[in-house]
Amino acid sequence: MALPRLTGALRSFSNVTKQDNYNEEVADLKIKRSKLHEQVSDLGLTWKKIITFLNEKLEKSKMQSINEDLKDILHAAKQIVGTDNGREAIESGAAFLFMTFHLKDCVGHKETKAIKQMFGPFPSSSATAACNATNRIISHFSQDDLTALVQMTEKEHGDGFFFGKNLVFSFDMHDLDHFDELPINGETQKTISLDYKKFLNEHLQEACTPALKPVEKSNGSFLWCEVERYLNSTLKEMTEVPRVEDLCCTLYDMLASIKSGDELQDELFELLGPEGLELIEKLLQNRITIVDRFLNSSNDHKFQALQDNCKKILGENAKPNYGCQVTIQSEQEKQLMKQYRREEKRIARREKKAGEDLEVSEGLMCFDPKELRIQREQALLNARNVPILNRQRDVDIEKIHYPHVYDSQAQAMKTSAFIAGAKMILPEGIQRENNKLYEEVRIPYSEPMPLSFEEKPVYIQDLDEIGQLAFKGMKRLNRIQSIVFETAYNTNENMLICAPTGAGKTNIAMLTVLHEIRQHFQQGVIKKNEFKIVYVAPMKALAAEMTNYFSRRLEPLGIIVKELTGDMQLSKSEILRTQMLVTTPEKWDVVTRKSVGDVALSQIVKLLILDEVHLLHEDRGPVLESIVARTLRQVESTQSMIRILGLSATLPNYLDVATFLHVNPYIGLFFFDGRFRPVPLGQTFLGIKCANKMQQLNNMDEVCYENVLKQVKAGHQVMVFVHARNATVRTAMSLIEKAKNCGQISFFFPTQGHEYALAEKQVQRSRNKQVRELFPDGFSIHHAGMLRQDRNLVENLFSNGHIKVLVCTATLAWGVNLPAHAVIIKGTQIYAAKRGSFVDLGILDVMQIFGRAGRPQFDKFGEGIIITTHDKLSHYLTLLTQRNPIESQFLESLADNLNAEIALGTVTNVEEAVKWISYTYLYVRMRANPLAYGISHKAYQIDPTLRKHREQLVIEVGRKLDKAQMIRFEERTGYFSSTDLGRTASHYYIKYNTIETFNELFDAHKTEGDIFAIVSKAEEFDQIKVREEEIEELDTLLSNFCELSTPGGVENSYGKINILLQTYISRGEMDSFSLISDSAYVAQNAARIVRALFEIALRKRWPAMTYRLLNLSKVIDKRLWGWASPLRQFSVLPPHILTRLEEKKLTVDKLKDMRKDEIGHILHHVNIGLKVKQCVHQIPSVMMEASIQPITRTVLRVTLSIYPDFTWNDQVHGTVGEPWWIWVEDPTNDHIYHSEYFLALKKQVISKEAQLLVFTIPIFEPLPSQYYIRAVSDRWLGAEAVCIINFQHLILPERHPPHTELLDLQPLPITALGCKAYEALYNFSHFNPVQTQIFHTLYHTDCNVLLGAPTGSGKTVAAELAIFRVFNKYPTSKAVYIAPLKALVRERMDDWKVRIEEKLGKKVIELTGDVTPDMKSIAKADLIVTTPEKWDGVSRSWQNRSYVQQVTILIIDEIHLLGEERGPVLEVIVSRTNFISSHTEKPVRVVGLSTALANARDLADWLNIKQMGLFNFRPSVRPVPLEVHIQGFPGQHYCPRMASMNKPAFQAIRSHSPAKPVLIFVSSRRQTRLTALELIAFLATEEDPKQWLNMDEREMENIIATVRDSNLKLTLAFGIGMHHAGLHERDRKTVEELFVNCKVQVLIATSTLAWGVNFPAHLVIIKGTEYYDGKTRRYVDFPITDVLQMMGRAGRPQFDDQGKAVILVHDIKKDFYKKFLYEPFPVESSLLGVLSDHLNAEIAGGTITSKQDAMDYITWTYFFRRLIMNPRHRS
Repeated sequence: MALPRLTGALRSFSNVTKQDNYNEEVADLKIKRSKLHEQVSDLGLTWKKIITFLNEKLEKSKMQSINEDLKDILHAAKQIVGTDNGREAIESGAAFLFMTFHLKDCVGHKETKAIKQMFGPFPSSSATAACNATNRIISHFSQDDLTALVQMTEKEHGDGFFFGKNLVFSFDMHDLDHFDELPINGETQKTISLDYKKFLNEHLQEACTPALKPVEKSNGSFLWCEVERYLNSTLKEMTEVPRVEDLCCTLYDMLASIKSGDELQDELFELLGPEGLELIEKLLQNRITIVDRFLNSSNDHKFQALQDNCKKILGENAKPNYGCQVTIQSEQEKQLMKQYRREEKRIARREKKAGEDLEVSEGLMCFDPKELRIQREQALLNARNVPILNRQRDVDIEKIHYPHVYDSQAQAMKTSAFIAGAKMILPEGIQRENNKLYEEVRIPYSEPMPLSFEEKPVYIQDLDEIGQLAFKGMKRLNRIQSIVFETAYNTNENMLICAPTGAGKTNIAMLTVLHEIRQHFQQGVIKKNEFKIVYVAPMKALAAEMTNYFSRRLEPLGIIVKELTGDMQLSKSEILRTQMLVTTPEKWDVVTRKSVGDVALSQIVKLLILDEVHLLHEDRGPVLESIVARTLRQVESTQSMIRILGLSATLPNYLDVATFLHVNPYIGLFFFDGRFRPVPLGQTFLGIKCANKMQQLNNMDEVCYENVLKQVKAGHQVMVFVHARNATVRTAMSLIEKAKNCGQISFFFPTQGHEYALAEKQVQRSRNKQVRELFPDGFSIHHAGMLRQDRNLVENLFSNGHIKVLVCTATLAWGVNLPAHAVIIKGTQIYAAKRGSFVDLGILDVMQIFGRAGRPQFDKFGEGIIITTHDKLSHYLTLLTQRNPIESQFLESLADNLNAEIALGTVTNVEEAVKWISYTYLYVRMRANPLAYGISHKAYQIDPTLRKHREQLVIEVGRKLDKAQMIRFEERTGYFSSTDLGRTASHYYIKYNTIETFNELFDAHKTEGDIFAIVSKAEEFDQIKVREEEIEELDTLLSNFCELSTPGGVENSYGKINILLQTYISRGEMDSFSLISDSAYVAQNAARIVRALFEIALRKRWPAMTYRLLNLSKVIDKRLWGWASPLRQFSVLPPHILTRLEEKKLTVDKLKDMRKDEIGHILHHVNIGLKVKQCVHQIPSVMMEASIQPITRTVLRVTLSIYPDFTWNDQVHGTVGEPWWIWVEDPTNDHIYHSEYFLALKKQVISKEAQLLVFTIPIFEPLPSQYYIRAVSDRWLGAEAVCIINFQHLILPERHPPHTELLDLQPLPITALGCKAYEALYNFSHFNPVQTQIFHTLYHTDCNVLLGAPTGSGKTVAAELAIFRVFNKYPTSKAVYIAPLKALVRERMDDWKVRIEEKLGKKVIELTGDVTPDMKSIAKADLIVTTPEKWDGVSRSWQNRSYVQQVTILIIDEIHLLGEERGPVLEVIVSRTNFISSHTEKPVRVVGLSTALANARDLADWLNIKQMGLFNFRPSVRPVPLEVHIQGFPGQHYCPRMASMNKPAFQAIRSHSPAKPVLIFVSSRRQTRLTALELIAFLATEEDPKQWLNMDEREMENIIATVRDSNLKLTLAFGIGMHHAGLHERDRKTVEELFVNCKVQVLIATSTLAWGVNFPAHLVIIKGTEYYDGKTRRYVDFPITDVLQMMGRAGRPQFDDQGKAVILVHDIKKDFYKKFLYEPFPVESSLLGVLSDHLNAEIAGGTITSKQDAMDYITWTYFFRRLIMNPRHRS
C-alpha cells in the first residue's frame, strides 16, 4: 500500500524524501506559490488588472497617451507612498488612487481624508496629478465598461469555494532506502496478521462469549465497511490501493490512543486527506463504541496487566502516537517481528494440514496480536528515549554533559518525545490573541536562573595587584564573570562564551587580557615588548568604544591600547609601541595578509579576542573565518601559543563554533541562555494579516502606534527600529500625526524643567532639521547617515529621558549601548543592497535589537515587540524560540581568501589548500549539515572528512583565479603560485570580481575619466544604490563639481559613485545625510582601489598609466585636482591667496626664483611673501644625475645619483622620510624597464647628501634616442622630476666571439699522463670531456692558457696538469697557484699537502695573511699557494727576491674576479709578471681559470694567448646538467622579503630534492639561523618532522653533545646543518663531515662556503642575492660571479644525472638574473679607481721612473684593453 504521508517534521530528519533533483520542484513550487499569492492578494483591483483591462479595451494608438497617464499615476503614488517599500507597494498605492478617483472630477474633502487615512500626510500636488491622470484615462470609456471593471474584481472576489475541495493528492511513492528489514506496512506477504479481518475472524471467535459475538461483529464490520466505502469512493484512480485490513488496523490503533478528539481529527485528516472527511466524522462519533467493544471482548489478563503497566509507567500520555505518520520500529521489536513471522509461517503450514480444524494450538496463543501490540508499545516507549533518525555522532553529543553549558532548551531537547521541536514549539505561559487586524503572540519573561550552591561571586579585593588595579572602582564580578573567572583568569585555554547581550562579556575579555599580562610580569616589571593582544570588534563604532574602555582600565598598568581601523591608521613604530590593538576583522585580515611586512607583529600576538563571533553567518563572517584559520595554522606551524577568546550572543550550535575555535568543550565552552540576562525579556510577536501591501503598511503604523502609546502611558521610553534611513523620519512624523489626531500627543511631551531647557538649547544648535523639528514633541531619530555630533546629541538626550520615543535603524543596536524599556521592530523587510531586493531581517539583528530592551538599573524586565506580516509570524517565532544553527558564508568569498593565502605563501598547492579549509567554520558546518552546502548524503557517507569535496572546491576556485590571472595554477601537479596581480589584490583587499572587471576594462591607454568610470564599477561599491530622493541633488553635484565625464549619469549606481567621488575631490558640500555617508565610503574605497590599479599598471609596465594613476591616488588623498596649485597642500596659506596664485598662474618653479617681497607685491599682501616662499621650498623635490655604462650590447648599467632639494619641516614631512617612486620609461615603446620605491630619509635631506641607485636596464638596437628616468613623489602632488638618458654618443662594446665548442672526443684514460705516480693521485679512470680536450695544450706545451668553463667541470685537475708539466720539465723552478680567498687556499692546501707533498714528495707552501713562512722554506718550496694581495706584496720587490724570479708558472684561479673590487690586484700581478718575464727573458707561463666568459678574447689578448691556448666553453657544458629556477619576490625591505622566501625554499626541497642533499645559501649568519628555525617550523607540521635526519637519533644526540653553538644543537636534531664563519672551527668540521656523509640532508651556509669548500649537493637554493655592505650601510647585490659559483655547487658528478638550482631574488632583479645566468658576463677592469696606489707601488719598487714608463706600464694592463673595447663603460 502507499505509505501514509510523512509530516514535515519527520521528513526533515530522515532521508525519505527525494533529494536528487531540486530544479524542477523549485520551479513547480514557484508557480504554485505565485498562484496562491495571486489568489490571496486579489483584494480588489490590482494594478496589473487595470493594465490588462486597458490593453484589451483600447487600440494601440490610444495606448501611447494612456501610458503617459499611467506613468503619472505611478509617479504620484511613488511620491505619496515613498520608495522604501518596494515596487509592489507603489503599484498597490496606484491602484488605490485609481479606485479613489475613477468617479470623481477633483480631489474633494472625502478623497483627501481617505488618502490621508491610508498613507498619512501626503503632498497634495501628487494627489491632484493622480486625479487628473485618472480622469484622462476614464474619458476613453463608457460608464458600463468601468462598472464591468470594478464588478469583475468584486465578482472574482466574492466567489469563494470550500477550502480543500480543489486539493489534488499525488500518490507517487518515494523510495525508502532499503534497510535489512522493511517496515511492516510495506510487507506484501499475506501471512502477517496484524490485519484486522483475520484477527476478527480467527482469534476473536474463539475468545469471545457467544452473546457478544454478533455485536462485536457489527461494530467491527462497521469500521470495515466504512473503510471499504472510503477506499472505493476516493482512490479508484490509484494504481495500488492500500489493503482494507491494513488501513483498519492503523485506524483502530489511532482511535484506541488517548488523544483528544481534536488531535485525532488532525491526524486522521493528515492520513486520509479531504476525501475522508465523512469517514473521519463517523469514526470520531462512534469512537468509544468501536474501541470499548473491541477491548472488553478480550478476557486476556496478561493483556490487561501489560496495559496497566504501560499507563503506570507513562502517566498521562500513555501511548506513543505511531501509525499515524510513519512506522517506527525499535530494535527489540524487529527481533520480535522476525520471530513472529517465523511463527506465523509455521502456523500457516500447520493450518493447511489441519484443514478446517477449529482448535488452536498453543503456539498461536502465545502470539496474540494484542499482546504483541502491547509489547510493541513497550518497545516503542523504550525507544522513545533515544532520539530517532539521528546520526550516531549527534547521539553521543546529546548524552554528554558539558560543565559550563546552561541551556534550558538543550535540556528539553534531550527529553523523550522531542521530535524536531514538536513538544516545545513555544514555552509555557504563552498568550495568543487573534483579531481581524493581527495575530499576537506574547511570551512572558523568564525568571532568572536560581543560584546554584557552587556559585561564589568573585570579589575584586581578592584578586592580585594587577587585577585590582584594572578593576578599580568595581566591587565584584557579576554572575557570568564569576562562573568564567577561574578559566579566564588562571588558565591558557581557548574559550567561547555565549551569553545574552549586556551580560558583561567585555569584562571577561578583560580577565583574559590580565591573565596574559600576568604571564609577562617578572620582578614587578611588565615586559611590554614580549606580547601583543588583539581585540577584533565587528564595527568601527564598537572598536572606538572598546579602545576607550580598555585604555581607561589598563592605564594604571601602563599598557597602551590603540585603535587600528580604516579611520585610525598606525605607523609601524606606533604599532610596536602598543601592547593592545583594537581593530576590525577586515583591518586585521589585511595586516596578517601581508604577514611578512608585519611578521614581527603577527608572531608576537599572544591573545586574540573575537567579539560578536555569531557574525559568522553574516556577509562579513568569511573574514572572521580566514583570521581564525590563519591564526590556528600559525599556532601549529610555529608551535607558538596564541590564545583565542570568542565572545558571542547566544547561538544554537555553540558546539560547532567551539570546534572551529579549537575550544575544549569541557573547559573553555561557556553557554548562558536567556535566564542570565541582566534584565529578563518579554517578547511579543505581532503578525499583520492584510495582504494588500498598502493596507498592510498602514496597519503596521496603526499597531506600532498602539504599542508605543501603551508603553509611554506606563511611563517608559521606547525605541522603534525601522530599516531605512528615511523611514526613521517618516515613521516619527506619522506617529506624531496619529497622536495629534487622537488628541494623545500630550503623553509624549518631555517633562519640563531646568535640564530640559539646556537640552533644548543644544538641539537648536544642531544642523539636522528633523532633529530640531521632532524634539519638542518628545520624538527623535537616529541613523548612520546623521553626523557624529548629532548622533551623540540624540543618544545623550535619550539616556537623560528628554526623548520618549526614538526612531532608529539597526546600527544603533550594534554600535552604541543605549538601552530602553521597550523596543519595537517595525516591519521585518530590509533592503539588501547585495541582492538589490528586500529580504527578511536576520535573526541576529533581532536578537541584538532585543538585547537593548530593559535598562539594568531601573527595570524589572524589558519588552521586545516585533511587528511583521502574518506569513512571517511563525518564521520569527520559531527562529527566536527554536534557534536555527548559524551557517558559514565562506564559500562566497573562497576565491578572495584562497588568493590571500597563496599570496601569503601559506598555501602552495591543492593539498595545503584542502588542509587550510579544514580550519574554517565552513568545514565544521559542512560536516554537520552537508545538505546545506550541496553535498549529497551519499557523498558524505562515502567520504566523511569531505576530502574530495574540499578538493573539488579548491580546484574550481583555483581555475577561476587562474583565469583572472591572480594565480598560476598547474593542474597536473596541483601547485599554486602567486602572480603580481593576485598579490596586489590581496594586499589592497580587492575582490575577485573587481579584478575580473579590471581585466576586462583596464588597458594602457585610458584617460582619467575612464579610470574613474572603471573604479566606479568595482564590486566593492555594489551596495551603493541610487535613492529616488537623491537624484536632484546628484544632478546639481554633477553640474557643479564634476570635472571629468561621468558615464552612467545620475540614474545608475556607478554614475552616482563617480559623481560622489569627484564631488569629494572638489570638496563639494552635500545636504542629504545619506549622500554624505555614501561619499565617505566611496572616497575611502576608491583611494584603495586606485592605489591597487597603480600597482597593477606599474607591474604591467605601462608608464603613462602608472603616472596617471599615481597622480589620481594623490588627487583622492589630498582632495585636490591635479591642475590646482600644489601650494593648496599647505593648510597654512589662506584660501584667497591660493586663488590669487592660481589666477596669476604662478608655478612653483617661478615662485622658487622670486624673492619674498616680489611674491608679496604680486599677491597684494606684503607679509604673506615669506610664508609662500617657505611653503614653496618645502614641497619635496629632487635633482637626478644618471651615468650609464654598457655592460654588453644589450644591457646598460645605470648609476643614478639623487640629490634632495627641499627644506625639511617635521610638521609637514613627518620624521621619517619622503617616499618616491622612480622608474625608467621608454617613451617610444611605452614601456617601463625598471621601477623602484625609494625613501629620501630626513637626515639625508637635511645634510643634502646624494643617494646612489644602481640598476641595469635593457637596450635594443637600433638605439632609441632617449629614455626618461622619472621620479614622482608618493604623497605630494606636483612633486616630480625627470632625468633624460641620451643615447646619441653611446658606443656599444664589441660583439663577443663565439664559444669554444666541446668536441665529441673519446674520453682520455689517465694513463696518458705517462707517470704511475701521477696516475695514482686520481680516483677515476678517464678524464672528463673538458679535460680531455685541453689535455694536450696544458700537459705538452708551454703556451699561456685561459680556460673558461662552468663551475664543477674539473678545473682543479687542469691546474694540476700544468703543475705536473713544471715538475716534469723544470724541476728546479717554482709554481705559484693564486686563489682569490683564504678559504680556497686552505682547501687547496689540505688537498695538496696529502697528494702532492706526501705522495710526490714535492714541497707545498701556504702563503697568506694568516701563514707567513720564513724565506728558507719559501726558497725550498716547489709549489706556492697564495692569495692575490699576498703575492702582490711579495712580488712588488721582485728585483731583490730571487724566488720570485724562479717562478715559471702562475696559475690564477677564478680570474673572472678581475671585474670585482679585488680585481685590480690580479691585474697588477699579471701585468707585473709579463713585465718581469720581458725583463728577465725567462718566460713565465700564465694559466687563467675562470667560469664561462663573454669577452674571453680580450682577456686572452691581454694574457698573450694565441688561438691555441684559449678554451672558453659555454655555461651549459657541465659534467652534470643544471636546471635553474628563478623566482621573484616583491617587497621593499630586505628582512621581510627574506622571510617570505622560507616557504618557497621548503617547497623547493619538497619537490626537487626530497631525499638528496640540499645546500641553501644565505647572506648572513643571522639569516642562517632564521632560515633554519623557519624550516624546522615547516617540518613540525609534517608527518615525519625528522625526515631530513639520516642517522640514528641516539647517535646524533652524542654528536650534538660535542657541539658548542646552541642553535646548531637544535637544528642538527632535525637534520639541518648551519655553516658560517662565526662557528667554532670544530663545529664547522662536524657539520661538514655530517653533510658530506649525507647524515644531515640540508645545509644552510653563508656565501663564502660556495668558494671555500667543495661539497656539491643535488639542489642548491640561493635565498636572496643581496648582502649588507657595512661600508655603504645598505644592501648591495652579490657579484654575479658569486651567484654562478653558488649555482655551480649543484649536481654531484658521481651521483646525479642532473643538478637543480633555485634562485630566489628580489622581483625587480629577476630579468637581470635571467639574462646573465645563461649568458656569460663580460669581465671589465676596475683598475682605474686604485690606479694611483699601484703606480705608487711600482715607483717605490723602482720599476717606473718616468712618465713614459708609467704609460708603458698602463699598456700592460687589462684596463687598457677594455678601455679601447668599451670606452663608454668608463664614461
